[in-house]
Amino acid sequence: MLIASYKDFSMAGWRWPHFRPAELACKCRAGGCQGEYWHDPAFLDALEALREKVGKKIRINSGHRCAIRNMVVGGAVESRHRRIAVDIALAGHDRHALLAFAKECDFTGIGRGRTFLHLDRRKTPASWTYPGAATSWRT
Repeated sequence: MLIASYKDFSMAGWRWPHFRPAELACKCRAGGCQGEYWHDPAFLDALEALREKVGKKIRINSGHRCAIRNMVVGGAVESRHRRIAVDIALAGHDRHALLAFAKECDFTGIGRGRTFLHLDRRKTPASWTYPGAATSWRT
């Protein structure tokens, strides 16, 4: 469900202690975007389960993106970020363990970047490596 601004979202019944709407909302605040937020409880359940498995803070580089922000950062026209996806910073994490945990938590869209891991929950599973990131994912 798209919310005009994370500030308009009611925190009543919020059950994800390690994440807040503001960190999952669009960061551009431009062109009328006031921090658009896409609320998806199943996605948040999976993200919280991932955080529990990892056992330490997960930093979200990017969550939902409005159309303008998605264009500015060069996101795909049909980017999952246009609804809800996350790019998680890899700093401080074992990238291979984080990837394995993400799969256990039913993330089905997995993109391996040099400094981040993209996660979404698409119907048809997909996995890819971003340009320039392959060597950082070799075991």
